[in-house]
Amino acid sequence: MKKSVSLGVALAASLALALTACGGGGAKGPEVGQGESAGGDLGKLIQTNPKDVKDLDQGGTLTVSVGDMGPNFNGFSNDGNTANNTALTAPVNAASCWTAAPDGKFSLDKDFCEDFHSELKNGKQTIAIKINEKATWNDGTPIDWRTFENTWKVLNGTNKDFDIVSSGVYEFIDSVKRGATDKDVVVTTSKPTYPLSSFFAGLLHPQVNTPEVFNKGFENNLRPEWMAGPFTVENYDSAAKTVSMIPNPKWWGAKPVLSRVIFRQMEASSTIAAFKNGEIDAVGARTLGRYKQVDGTKDADVRRGQRLFAGGLNINAKHPAVQDVAVRKAIFTAVDRAAIRKVRFNGLNWEEPDSSSMMLMPFSAYYQDNWPVREQGAEAAKKVLSDAGYAPNDKGIMAKDGKPVSFKITNYGDDPTLLATTQTLQKQLQAAGMDVGIDQIGDAELGKVLGQREFDVIMSGFTVGSDATDVVKQFYYSKTDENGLGNADLDRRILAIQSTADDAQRNKDAMNVEKDYLKQYFTMGSVFNGPQILFVKKGLANFGPTLFANLTDVPVADWTTVGWEKGSAHR
Repeated sequence: MKKSVSLGVALAASLALALTACGGGGAKGPEVGQGESAGGDLGKLIQTNPKDVKDLDQGGTLTVSVGDMGPNFNGFSNDGNTANNTALTAPVNAASCWTAAPDGKFSLDKDFCEDFHSELKNGKQTIAIKINEKATWNDGTPIDWRTFENTWKVLNGTNKDFDIVSSGVYEFIDSVKRGATDKDVVVTTSKPTYPLSSFFAGLLHPQVNTPEVFNKGFENNLRPEWMAGPFTVENYDSAAKTVSMIPNPKWWGAKPVLSRVIFRQMEASSTIAAFKNGEIDAVGARTLGRYKQVDGTKDADVRRGQRLFAGGLNINAKHPAVQDVAVRKAIFTAVDRAAIRKVRFNGLNWEEPDSSSMMLMPFSAYYQDNWPVREQGAEAAKKVLSDAGYAPNDKGIMAKDGKPVSFKITNYGDDPTLLATTQTLQKQLQAAGMDVGIDQIGDAELGKVLGQREFDVIMSGFTVGSDATDVVKQFYYSKTDENGLGNADLDRRILAIQSTADDAQRNKDAMNVEKDYLKQYFTMGSVFNGPQILFVKKGLANFGPTLFANLTDVPVADWTTVGWEKGSAHR
C-alpha cells in the first residue's frame, strides 16, 4: 500500500500508497479543535452530508480541481502513483476485489469479486476467488482469471523492467490459474500471506502486459478502454488539463446519480476564485489564508475531518548533496516539528501531537513513536556533523574534504503558508550550519518531480492506510526502497511480517522495522498529519472527509451516490 504523493491518497485497499505533497488546500476552521481529540470517536472525523440517492436530483454536474494531472495515468507505476491521479481515475476505474469502510475495515466489492476464500494446507495457502459474471473491461474483454494472472505477473517484481511501485503480496504468489470456469480463480502462495485485502486490491487489464505498455502506455492517455467503473472518460484535453466523465453505459453496477464529472488541473491560488465564481464545486482550505479567503462564500458549506497523511521530510538519499547518512541524520536532528506545525496550522485552532510514523496515524491502536533521534536542535545537529568529520568553513557552513553541506528544499505551488512552512524548515537547517536554498516549482510539475525523484529534500509524504503490512515493504524493503537502501536483516523481517495472521502482531512487527530502518538511514519523517477541510457548494451530498473510505483530496466513498439534493442549484 504505497507510494508517494502530494499529501493525499487513494483507496486504502490500493496496492500502494500514493505519494502526496504537503499542500493543495485547506486548513482548520477556528472551531475545529484538536486533531487527537476525535481518536475515540472516528465518526467526528467524517463529514459528507450523507443522503439516500432517492433524495437527490438525477443528473447534474460536479466539477472539482486537482493540483496535477498525469502525464502518466497508470497508478501502479512510480510515475503515475500520485494522490491526484488516484482521485482522478477513481470514478472511471473501480476494478478491485475490495472496498474500504471509513474505519479502515475491508469488505468484498461484489461488483468484481463475489467470493474470496483462503485455506491453509500443509503450510501452503490457496485462495479461491469467484468473479462477478458481469464484470467486463470497457473494451469488452471479460474480467476473468486471465486478468488476475496478468495482474500477478506484472506486479510480482520478477521482471525489473516494469516500473512498479511495490511487488507487495504478489511476490509470494506461486501461481494464478483458472478454476472450474473462466470466472473462477485459484491462487496458490509460497507461504501464508496477509492481510487478504492486499490481494488484488487493484486489477490490470490483460493487454497491459509488457514493460513498454505498462511504463509508457498511459502517458497523456487515460486508456479508458482498459478500465471499468461507473463513469467513463468523455474527453481528455491535455492542453487545457481537463477531464470530463459521463456515466458508463457498460457499467453493470449501481448507476451513478450525476450526469457528468469534470476534473480540472489548477494551481492552488486559482482554485479560490474558481470556487467563489462557481467554476468548481469544492475547494480545499487547509491553510489559514485559504480558509479566510473562502469563508463566507455564498451558498457554501464547510466540511472538516482528519487528513490521512503523514509527511514533512522526504530526503532523496541518491542525490549527492544528501547522500551522506550523517547529513540526513543532521537534518532530522535540526528539525523542530512543533515549530513547523505552528506555522502550518497558524490561526486554525488545530493542534496535534508529534506524528512519528510514516505508516500509521497516531490514533491507530498499532501506532508507536518511530522518530529516529532524541537529541534535537541546531547545536545537536552540528554535533552530528562534527562527529562525522565535518567542520565550519570560512562561511560558517559545515564542510568535509572541502565540500560544504549544501542542498535545496523543493517547494511547490503558490500557497503562502506552504512557502512559509518550507522557509521555516530552511531556517532550522541553516541554523545548524547547512547551506540550504529553495527550488520553486509549480503544482503541475509535482507529479514528475516526485515520480522521477528530481529533488534533494521536499516537504511531502504519503497517504496513510489502516494497516502497515504492505507499506512497510514499499518503503523499507531493499528491493523496492526508492532510496536504494535497506539491508538483509530488515528484508528478512519484512518478508516474515506478511506471514503473520494476527493483525496486532503483524503491525507491531512492521512498526519495529520502520523504527530500526529510520535509525540507520534517515530518509523520511512525519512532521505533521493535519486536517482535511473542504468548502463545498450547498446541496452536494455524499462528498467530504471519509477517513479510510477514500484517502484522496477528492473524498468520495462511492461515486455512484454523489449528487445534488433536490431543489439545490447545480449545473
